[in-house]
Amino acid sequence: MTSSLRTLGTSGLQVFPLALGGNVFGWTADQEQSFAVLDAYAAAGGNFVDTADAYSAWIPGNQGGESETVIGKWIASRANRSDVVVATKVGAHPAFKGLSAATIKSAAEESLRRLGTDHIDLYYTHFDDETVPVEEIITALDQLVKEGKVREIAASNISPERLRASLDFSEREGLARYVALQPHYNLVSRDTYEGPLQDTAAEAGLAAVPYFALASGFLTGKYRPGTQVESARAEKAGQHLESERGQRVLAALDAIARERDAEIATVALAWLAARPTVVAPIASARTPEQLPALLAVADTRLTDDEVGRLTDASA
Repeated sequence: MTSSLRTLGTSGLQVFPLALGGNVFGWTADQEQSFAVLDAYAAAGGNFVDTADAYSAWIPGNQGGESETVIGKWIASRANRSDVVVATKVGAHPAFKGLSAATIKSAAEESLRRLGTDHIDLYYTHFDDETVPVEEIITALDQLVKEGKVREIAASNISPERLRASLDFSEREGLARYVALQPHYNLVSRDTYEGPLQDTAAEAGLAAVPYFALASGFLTGKYRPGTQVESARAEKAGQHLESERGQRVLAALDAIARERDAEIATVALAWLAARPTVVAPIASARTPEQLPALLAVADTRLTDDEVGRLTDASA
């Protein structure tokens, strides 16, 4: 599946067109289940694994870093570090909050330790910290690149203004520059990304790697009026059922999936993959059985008519 790989923005990273979300590892998937999902993803040609140092600190008894630890143990047991593009994030771990230079340096060392590696392929600022000047953030990230501990840098949850300022500083000073952006973006959540943020990403040649690509599972089609879904994310996903937009999107997905004999999740991801700047949506799987519908996005190209129908339904 090497031919399926895509270049991530202006970087030299080659990634599979579906990033595997690691938020469930150490949360709703234990180590054995996580290994099974990672094995199945890799066997299908997948090479782009997304996590964060904060995953999954929200679970009682967890401290954060559980997902990185699982991924690190999997890489060590499979001896496949050179085959995997590892993306993680800094700034939201309970012990390393914010983006001061000292926090970035310390948090990166901890992520490297948990991942059992000497370098992170793609290092995101998880949430922008507007109390810290972009100059300090970029300089700290650039230092990690110079030390060989990070290959490429990226941003998530950032305003267009701060993103532009960061890019301008990098270019002016000849420092490491963001190559990717991880926005909250899907068929029922378009407002945050579309507009100035997407325009800035496009102008700068940044690759978008959207999170919540399936709206916490809503865009798999399993949430319907009157149905009960046993999931840790059921409440968040179910909220979309209450909106007119959610119902319109579901109806359009149903129709196109039926016409194509495809899974609803595949169609939802294919719409995202067809959007400007998007290189690889992120989706997570708790079991290997959930993967085929996600992986199918690599070989699914919607027609202009299908993209238009979904775009109109989600307006």
